[in-house]
Amino acid sequence: MGHCTTNQFIPLNIAVLTLSDSRNLSQDTSGQFLEDNLIEAGHKLIERKLIKDDKYQIRAVISEWIASKEVQVIITTGGTGFTVRDNTPEAVKPLFDREIEGFGELFRHITYTELGTSTVQSRALGGFANQTAVFCLPGSTGACRTGWNKLIKEQLDATHRPCNFVMHLKQLVSE
Repeated sequence: MGHCTTNQFIPLNIAVLTLSDSRNLSQDTSGQFLEDNLIEAGHKLIERKLIKDDKYQIRAVISEWIASKEVQVIITTGGTGFTVRDNTPEAVKPLFDREIEGFGELFRHITYTELGTSTVQSRALGGFANQTAVFCLPGSTGACRTGWNKLIKEQLDATHRPCNFVMHLKQLVSE
């Protein structure tokens, strides 16, 4: 695993994308939870958007953020189930350079204690593209709370031992 930690917290630039056909920003409790908690943890919200659960719109926004020199982490909420409108995995997976298989596995393992076998209906996933971490969470605020508190927050903390994802992220170029 090598040397994966520092003794100092490093604030990261995070973008949040909500995928919903039925909500607007004022009703987006999941996106709001992620925004509030990433800021509380010491990170910077670089952009927050809400778009329809459309495969090509999702790819367009996420591709733009992946290509950006500023966005280091992307968290999406919504579109990870099995309905015909749930397109997040199909939209995002082709963009990954590397998938973080353990992210979806561990998310489902954690939620199994709350949801039982229904957790198999979550297609939460994570990956890296252009040194940008991408985490795709279900649309419920509870799922975002679980994903952030039990997985993402620690992995985005440069001081978390024995390992975290910070060293794998693109470095920000100072002006």
